[in-house]
Amino acid sequence: MTISRNNAIGLGKLMCSVTEELLWQPAASWIRARGRGGSLLCRVGSGQATYHRYDPRTRQHQITYGVRMIIAKQQAESAMGWLSSREIQQRGYFGGELTTLNLLAHTCCHEFAHLLQYSAGKRFHGSVHNRHFYEILDQLHESGGARATRDYLAELARQQGLPLPHEPFEIIQPRQLAANWQVGDEVRFDHGRSQHHGKIIRVNRKTCTVSGIGPSRGLRYRVPVSLLGTPDG
Repeated sequence: MTISRNNAIGLGKLMCSVTEELLWQPAASWIRARGRGGSLLCRVGSGQATYHRYDPRTRQHQITYGVRMIIAKQQAESAMGWLSSREIQQRGYFGGELTTLNLLAHTCCHEFAHLLQYSAGKRFHGSVHNRHFYEILDQLHESGGARATRDYLAELARQQGLPLPHEPFEIIQPRQLAANWQVGDEVRFDHGRSQHHGKIIRVNRKTCTVSGIGPSRGLRYRVPVSLLGTPDG
């Protein structure tokens, strides 16, 4: 299923509401007591980047949900390259079932787990997705917090009339996706917080090696096949 950018922005705003109301509010007193921030700002970013950060000057946490991330998680081909998909499948979250609803709800939990990880002093340079992080994320799921997040997100989307599919994806293997590309194809992809264009110079089993063109000329990237798109796509 595809989704318009405006609808994706709408879903992002609902993810912000769920994060602030359902996840942040019950934990805010504990976080403030540890001197790890007094407020949370959630926002919808214009790109793919989805992340938590903390500003020590303002003592404010910020969680950004990228609109292109939300669009990517509408269909199996583009969703499979995301860490959230692997976490759901490998750790058995939501019964291991990949749906757009499960992915977006889990993304809320994933980013909030980073906030709690930072507040507990367990986020270290070069060690972000460490055992402390997954202990927190596991607890969010085992306690019922993740399920409540999913249910609330689904209800808000229903009230707003926004499409939020809950049908399971048909799992597509990377080799199947790689067969769609060949050397010389022009592609677009996100890297960091920017979108890049390039030409495929090698097709691997799960990734493609891409030589940048335009502003990215002279750079090479190894891009998961699930994150590649056509320049006009």
